Formats: sequence, structure tokens, C-alpha cells
Amino acid sequence: MSKPSFQDNAAARRGFSMPHETLVGPVPTIAITPVADGRTGAYESNLQNTWRMVEKVYSLISANVRLPDHSPVRLVVAPEIVYGPRTGAIAQKYYAEQNVSANIWVSRSWAYSDELMSACMGIGSSEWQQAAYGINQTDRPGAVWLKAFTAAMDEKKRPIFSIYSPHLEDEEGPLNDYVSESLLRFARCAAAVAMIRGKNYLSVGGVSMGIIGSDTRRNIFHDYLGMGTVSYDMVGVKGRMDQKFYDQEELEQAVSFMQKFNIDYGSGQRPQPAEELLRDCCKMALIVRDLMVGNSRLANRDVEFAQGANAIVAGTQGQRQWTDLYPNFDLAESILNSSFDWNGFRSPFLVATENDSKNGIGMLLASLLTGMPQLFADIRTNWTPESIKKATGQDVGGIAPRGIIDKRNSGAGALDYAIDVLSLVPGAEKMNMQQVKAAIAASPDLQEKLQQQAIAATTYIGANLEYFRGDGLSSHYRTPGNIPMTAYRYNLVGDLLTCSVVEGETVELPNQVADHISQVTDRTWPESYWAPFGMTSFEYMNRVGPNHDGNSFGLIGDDMITLNAMLRIPVDMHNVDPVRIFRPTLWDRCGGDDFRACQLLGPVYG
Repeated sequence: MSKPSFQDNAAARRGFSMPHETLVGPVPTIAITPVADGRTGAYESNLQNTWRMVEKVYSLISANVRLPDHSPVRLVVAPEIVYGPRTGAIAQKYYAEQNVSANIWVSRSWAYSDELMSACMGIGSSEWQQAAYGINQTDRPGAVWLKAFTAAMDEKKRPIFSIYSPHLEDEEGPLNDYVSESLLRFARCAAAVAMIRGKNYLSVGGVSMGIIGSDTRRNIFHDYLGMGTVSYDMVGVKGRMDQKFYDQEELEQAVSFMQKFNIDYGSGQRPQPAEELLRDCCKMALIVRDLMVGNSRLANRDVEFAQGANAIVAGTQGQRQWTDLYPNFDLAESILNSSFDWNGFRSPFLVATENDSKNGIGMLLASLLTGMPQLFADIRTNWTPESIKKATGQDVGGIAPRGIIDKRNSGAGALDYAIDVLSLVPGAEKMNMQQVKAAIAASPDLQEKLQQQAIAATTYIGANLEYFRGDGLSSHYRTPGNIPMTAYRYNLVGDLLTCSVVEGETVELPNQVADHISQVTDRTWPESYWAPFGMTSFEYMNRVGPNHDGNSFGLIGDDMITLNAMLRIPVDMHNVDPVRIFRPTLWDRCGGDDFRACQLLGPVYG
């Protein structure tokens, strides 16, 4: 065998072309592992119906779980039913080759529990997400296997989600609602965990105005999320602007597209002419996106700088070192976080205002669970009905008896929140958010309606020069009321990462009230009025951690709790009904105490 030459044409091999996927990494892959009693006779009698269970699980997940590019999550099935150590090893070998990151065990019968562990004992097994589905039937002891197997996993401190119907199942019919929802929740969350591993958080700048959330803690990203971090000084953004290191043809498209919006550049003496300001803001949007995922059209100028950071989420410091001199990042953040731009309908490029990386974590995870854009917000002000009546003379006790939180922020509120996106999709009230997003992704007509309505409802306004001396353009809109919306926030206590997640809905205030709040706060910023379920707005304001939170269309608190359990991040506050909470069986061995279970296990990658 001849020795290969490693240096021939090495320089010629260097290049960069954009793949179909903007981010580099393995496709999240979930395995389905059927297991059965290996005894001759018992195996044969279970064979057909075990494979039928696999087919049902496969069809359910492939039809309903989507990745950020709207493609179905990848599924693989064990080469044969696992019934002992050797068949388990065959499955493990295949899973390693297929880059499996999660596994669903399926059985209708007894199997030799701990002996099957060879199917998940190889590379990556401690990081795999595991679930087991045992059928509830009288003639086959699927439940007996399920309890024996989850006990084995608990003893090994390998968290596993147990799926068992509260009612007897009809094997001839479809999966019932309880089993289906448990399988889908596991698959959605497991795909999100796999998607983030090996990707990066891009920190454009450093700490903004002393905000602790802006302190990008590298080990936290590594230990809890399996992610890296990349730092890029803001002077590099200015350098790219000055050297025109962006696609100049695309800049013209961006400027032309943004001129579709109503733009109020402000009155009086401004730092820049209007056209120059808009162009600079568009340049910044292009540059931040290129820094995240790269741009092959720039490779002929500098192949290294063209490649980006393989960042699945980013943050821009902005204030104050940048914004005292140059336009703020508000336009860039708002359009990047949205589901559309001058290139049409697309997945959001997630960017956190003020480089609040902890809020960026939440935006990333909620976006992966739903497929939807996210709303970054200041938890600006708590308004009680009494406060509103005193300020405006209006009684809003009927529509907001628990009070409201004024959520607004100059930058990263996706433009999708200018409208009720859910109202565009017939039957959305019966869908989860991934299904809503899939319906929009499949319909050019819905995409066009979304874009046109969001543009019509948004005005870009010249920045408040008291705060932003270098000017800028902030999106202003008012989120409609009665939209289900979940708020979330990731917090650090020393080296412990925790999460708060609270479900609620937006509130449609009378115009006189909303106009007053806007005028006494900051009329240039987008505004979303929101009330939590089961608690007052003051309770939320009083208990949530920092000054920012993230928000997602839909009631996704149950998914967020499941996902946090997978990542071993304890939830410090929530208002989700206990019957909707789905965590691994090991949590029961810890008395249901989220903090105790997460402390026992430690971070997944730590």
C-alpha cells in the first residue's frame, strides 16, 4: 500500500463554498430500537406486532418533528429486533455509524432488560437522550419490561423517559394521544439537544453596560450545551464596513427591501443623512449574518474571513462603545431575528441584544423547539390595573385583571411579533408550534401574507439620541392581543445554570392606554403587553431574574421543562400544570426535585 501524499496541491485545496445547510454539523438522528423476549416461540409470537409498533412510532415522528430548515428529523431503526447482548451490539455498531444522538426503545413484551444495554454502551451513550415505550396491554407484559429497564437505567444514572399509556391500548388502532404527545415531545427536545452540539455562540463585542447576562461564560456553553463560543471585537465590524467586506449587490437588495417599510428618520440635526444611515444599518445586518454562518461570495477576497463562526446564535454588544459613535444594531437584530428578509422566507438568524448570551440560550432552545422566531425583550415595567387607571383614567380590570408586563426592547424583537402569526394558519389552535411553522413553510401564500402584514404593521424610527448618540433605526410595532406566548429566562448562580419558564398571553390594551404607556416609556421601540397565567404581573416581575427575557409564540412550557431535564438544567420557576410535565424516571428517585436530580447527574458535557 503506497503512502499518500498529504501536501500535494495543499494550497489549491483551500476554498469555501456554502453548503445547502448554513451550519456545519451532523444531522440530528434518532434511533428506534425494538426489543423482545428472545425465547423461541415468544420471539416469533411478538415479531409482527413489535415491528408494527416501530412503524407507528416512525410515522408519527417523521410526519411531525422538524429541524430548523423545515426538513423532518432523521430516523434510523435497529437492523433487527434486540433480544440479547449480541443483537444489542449489532444495533450499537450501526448507531455509531449513523451518528445517533437519541434513542427510543419500543417493546410489547418482556425482554432481558439489563442485557440489552449493549445497544447503548458505546461512544456517546452518556450523552444520548433515551426514552422507552412499553405498550399497556393485558396479554403482553410491556409494562413489566419497561419498569425493569428504567430501573436498570436509573441505577446506572442514565436518565430515561418512560412512556406508558394511562389506558389500555388498541394495537390495531393508531397510537393514542398520550403516547403520541410523549413521543413527539421527546423527539422535539432530543433533536434540539443534538442540533446545538458542536455549534457556537458568536459574541460580537463584550459586556454591554455592565449587564451580567452579557458576560459570555465559555464553560457554561461547553458543559451544559456542548457548544463553543467565538469572540469577535466590534472593531472588526467597522473594518468590514470601511473595507466593503460584504456582498455589495446584496446590500442594494437589502436597502431596496427595507425601503418598503415606513421609516421615520427623526427631526432636527442627526448624525448622518437618512440614506447613509439606512445603508449602514443594512451593512451591519449583512456583516453580522456573515460572521455567524459565512458567505462564500466573499471567499475570493479572503477565504478565512468569509467562512464565519458556524454560530447557531449570536449577540451584539452595541452599547455603549459602539453606539456612542455609530448606528445601533436595532435594524440588524430585528430583521435577522425575523422569518424573512430581502432573500425571502427563511429560518431566523438568532441575535441577542446587548450580547445577553443567557437570553440567547433561551432564544436558541425555544426556536429549535418551535421553529418560530423569538422576541427578546426588556421586562420593562409592571402595570397593575390600579396603576393604569390612575395614569389614564381607564379601567382595564376586565381584560387584564392580573396586570401586564410592558415588554419592549430597541433591538431583537422579531418582526413576526408585529402580527398574530397564528391567525394566518387555519386550525392553528389545535397544532403545536412546529406544526404551525411547517404549515407556513409549505405555503408561499402564507409566507407572503406574513411578510406583507408584518411590513405594514412596522415603522422604523430614528433612534433616541439621548441613548444612542450614533443614531440608528429601531422597529416599532404593537403586538396584537390574545396570542399565547411563553416567557423564559436562563440564569447563572455561580456556575449553576437555571431556567425560568412562564406561560401567558399578550393583552390588547385600549389605544388610549397603550399610547400613554408608549409615550412615557419609549415610543421608538416595539411594544408587547403580556400577562402570565396563574400569577400577577408583579409576581412575575418580582421573581424573574435579570432585566431581559425571551418570548415565544405558543404555550411551550412543557417542552421547555423536558428539554431542560435533558440538558440537566433545573427549572427555578414555572407555572406549567404538573400533569403536562415529562421528565426522566430518575427525577422520581430524587423525590421529583429538579435541583436534586440535576445536581446528582451534573451537566451533560461537564
